[in-house]
Amino acid sequence: MELKPQGDWLEEIRRRGLRVVRVLSDGDCRYGLADDSTVTLISDEPFAAWEPEGALGLNTAELLTPAVPTKIVCVGINYRAHAKEMGHALPVEPVIFLKPPTAINSPHGQIVIPPGVGRVDYEAELAVVIGRRTHRASAEDAQHNVLGFTCANDVTARDLQKIDGQWTRAKGFDGFCPLGPWIDTDIEPDDLRIQSFVNGEPRQDARTSDMIFGAYELVSFISHVMTLVPGDVVLTGTPSGIGEIVAGDTVEVRIEGIGSLINTVVQG
Repeated sequence: MELKPQGDWLEEIRRRGLRVVRVLSDGDCRYGLADDSTVTLISDEPFAAWEPEGALGLNTAELLTPAVPTKIVCVGINYRAHAKEMGHALPVEPVIFLKPPTAINSPHGQIVIPPGVGRVDYEAELAVVIGRRTHRASAEDAQHNVLGFTCANDVTARDLQKIDGQWTRAKGFDGFCPLGPWIDTDIEPDDLRIQSFVNGEPRQDARTSDMIFGAYELVSFISHVMTLVPGDVVLTGTPSGIGEIVAGDTVEVRIEGIGSLINTVVQG
């Protein structure tokens, strides 16, 4: 793949509609830019000035989580059907909470159920990855600051969520945020099909048009609370159909135009 950036590095990636990946190459974690067949390794993060440095086959590359965020900002109750499912009124503004960066898990990593934890649920979500520092931005400006989108699973210890009355412990275990397989820079987030499967059986099937607050609206809202920096991740909420996963299960999050995030579940 011929790749020689000119001008704005972020705009160059988006103009070409490339996927941003992180891969394991010769024992090192490297960023790359992928088309349908090839990963072009780059000299730095995609948010900085980079140069192409070698290539790998996309089908043979070992994919890592595509972003290394300083924070994962999550949104609760952001699909109309899910609000109804949970018995909640529609929120008048986004309900946000945080997962720690240590919750990040790779596209094919294991979801470990911690010892002593009861029910654990999957939650398929569209994730936004920030490309530029974003502070008190309008929704229009937020759109220009987004690098792209990927699949996420907001894994939740449901019993602990009910016991604690808040979400930090239930959502914050190591590996409770699988992310990937890559960041797609060339899709519109407003009406994508989002699905989840457990052992191949469909569990969730919705469209992002059912969101109460759209992706760029969420980035704008969050940026008025906290500054978002390159690599930060925003999870935009899950549709109806959440449910339990247990050791031995394989859970898949599939989003139209992006791809699939597939993880196995093991007992810790």
